[in-house]
Amino acid sequence: MDRRAFLADSLGAATAVRLPASAQSLTPPGKSGAIGTAHLLELREGLRSLFQLDDAYGGDEVRSLAVRHLRRVRRIINTSEYPDTISRQLQLLVGESAVHCGWLAYDANDQDTARLYWGEALTTATILRDLNLEIMIFCAMSLQACHEDRPRDGLDLARAAQTRAARLGSPVLRSLIAAREARALSLLGEGKSATQRLSEAMRLVDRADGRPSPEWTAFHGHAELDFTQGLLYTELGHHHSAVQFLRAALAHQDRTYGRNRALYRLTLARSLVKAGEIDEGAAHAVGSLEHLEEVESGRVTKRLGEVTDLLRHRDAKTARRAVDELTEYIHAREVA
Repeated sequence: MDRRAFLADSLGAATAVRLPASAQSLTPPGKSGAIGTAHLLELREGLRSLFQLDDAYGGDEVRSLAVRHLRRVRRIINTSEYPDTISRQLQLLVGESAVHCGWLAYDANDQDTARLYWGEALTTATILRDLNLEIMIFCAMSLQACHEDRPRDGLDLARAAQTRAARLGSPVLRSLIAAREARALSLLGEGKSATQRLSEAMRLVDRADGRPSPEWTAFHGHAELDFTQGLLYTELGHHHSAVQFLRAALAHQDRTYGRNRALYRLTLARSLVKAGEIDEGAAHAVGSLEHLEEVESGRVTKRLGEVTDLLRHRDAKTARRAVDELTEYIHAREVA
């Protein structure tokens, strides 16, 4: 199967179904008419659809659509008429769209671009004094800081988000942020504190009491927490324990989250190899290729390279066979 053709067809079909056509034909510059609630709802539905596409396919292929959506909302703000009641909502939508563009750049491993979008979004959040938008940005930047081996920055950002989240009262949101704190603490070598924060994250998500959570936190739950626990054990060098939680993360992850399933399975393969379970690790690594036919994510590609390198240094027949398959696949992606 031609991977790029498959993705193009899938994305095109999904976009045609999910992105509202009328959002592309909102009041043009110089024409009469004003932007109203119906237009705003269409634009917000477009952003929601982009979240769904990202969950399924990853950041590389989706981000051009997100950038176009952000530009469309900016153009509407600067060339259209709308009442004051709509103005704040449009500005907020710009901020949320910029956050998502930053996230997609992060997932594509384009960290400088991610920082630019998040900086723009933070300016919007500051002007609007919107707590939810600030929290969303700080959570994203915390994850990026840990990804770039800046765990102290990651911890500070997560704690700043947690301070703001206390005012919103959502257990799910506070759980998500506690998990980000735990991740940063584990990278700092503070295993006891990391375990405590992760235990708090699990307690909070289990006692979700019906209070509304921000829509962007929908991905957070037991699968995400199992994955974070697996990463924590990995950082502490307890690879057999990590395997237990990474298996659970993969089992619990909803199949609509295609990118996460690919990342979880490759991370499980990495821990299995490090735990000495070479045959099973190699099998999961090769098995992950079926997920990658539908996923374009720089983070997932990086993890694939890590697993391939690990197997390359293992003296086992299954490892050598897996390296041949993985290397061939990586080469095919590069030349496609």
